[in-house]
Amino acid sequence: MRAFLDARQGRHEPRHFMANGERLPNPEVSARIEILRAGAQAAGCRFEAPPDAGLGPIAAIHGSDYIQFLQNIYTRWRRIDGAGEEVIPNIHPANRTDGYPKSAVGQAGFHQADTACPIAEGTWEAAYWSAQSAIAGADAILGGTRGAYVLSRPPGHHAFADLAGGFCFLNNAAIAAERLTVAGRRVAILDVDVHHGNGTQGIFYARGDVLTVSIHADPERFYPFFWGYAQERGEGLGLGQNLNLPLPRGTDDRDYLASLEVALQRIAAFGADALVVALGLDIHIDDPFKGFAVTTDGFEAIGRRIAETGLDCLFVQEGGYVSDALGKNLTAVLSGYLDHARA
Repeated sequence: MRAFLDARQGRHEPRHFMANGERLPNPEVSARIEILRAGAQAAGCRFEAPPDAGLGPIAAIHGSDYIQFLQNIYTRWRRIDGAGEEVIPNIHPANRTDGYPKSAVGQAGFHQADTACPIAEGTWEAAYWSAQSAIAGADAILGGTRGAYVLSRPPGHHAFADLAGGFCFLNNAAIAAERLTVAGRRVAILDVDVHHGNGTQGIFYARGDVLTVSIHADPERFYPFFWGYAQERGEGLGLGQNLNLPLPRGTDDRDYLASLEVALQRIAAFGADALVVALGLDIHIDDPFKGFAVTTDGFEAIGRRIAETGLDCLFVQEGGYVSDALGKNLTAVLSGYLDHARA
């Protein structure tokens, strides 16, 4: 299986995030890269460095003001007397239509949804090459590759068109899906992360040309809290083209796979010919976020069932945090996919 990763994706090294009023070590660390790389290689992946496709595919999803913010905010932040080592907002607008300030502090609040997406010196470079890896994966599918894996790190599914959040800055899955859609493919995005893919939903919510499906922990008591409810079906041209499948905390293999069947039935009804899987490994029972109780065997079953769709498939890495099982879980899902895809 072809796989994509650029070494510069390791230059984002966040130190902290805020949770429950506490400043905690950030779990989205660059050490994830080597664990995930080894797990993918164990499944038979062959890594390539992505070419530079430029800003165009990124700007097809993200606004130019937001891109400019990501490119420059760390330098501007460091000019503030007494500023912290990372860009973390302390004020937010009540609405996206509120005034757009010139202040670095104000713009941080406008473009960062929460305190779990700190920006430091290497953040833009890492996010840029994470997106380029996703673009290269989409181009591989367009070139005839039936299945590919993208080690997109930092992840992306919490990033809206102009808003970072939840460790995410550029929405890699959305960028890849748009690349495929513009080329004439009919694309569905299947998000299997334990957290709802709120940024992905937001980007495509009023569009009818991309189906977005997310299986995740019920947001009533779990991040991202304000998005991911079953009644969110899309709007305008996108009405009926968004499916949320929230599940209780502690959901195990059996119930998760039952929801996966519902998701795949909707994807089949959409007539998709290409599938972007926002691959969160944090549904595992031993993941630090403790949302679901899916086992390593469950991951193998997920991969196998996705392969059975027969769709061209691009796996784009999302969550999944450092634990003894992280690499094994990636090996399991990719092996489950490849073992059936080869049959």
